[in-house]
Amino acid sequence: MDQTTAVWLVIGFAALAANLPYLSSRLCLFGPRVPHKHAGWRLLELALCAALVLGLGVLLESRIGQRYEQGWEFYAAGLCLFITLGSPGFVWCYLRRSRGQD
Repeated sequence: MDQTTAVWLVIGFAALAANLPYLSSRLCLFGPRVPHKHAGWRLLELALCAALVLGLGVLLESRIGQRYEQGWEFYAAGLCLFITLGSPGFVWCYLRRSRGQD
């Protein structure tokens, strides 16, 4: 796998993973269904998905070549990008969908 394919794979997986907590009514994406999932669960799922995307990025980077150590700025920018990628799911879950729907 070349570098361009790996980058697009991570970006696509990040876009999907950032929206999963808002689109799923299950606890931790695989648990039981709940009618009204608390925002704390969604934040926890968002953090777990961000960790999975980070792990995928580290794995692909180490398989392609040498893995470079990153500073806190890289992780802060990556977290902001991940949260931004989740904005369509947030809008659908909290702003667009009416209160009476589940």
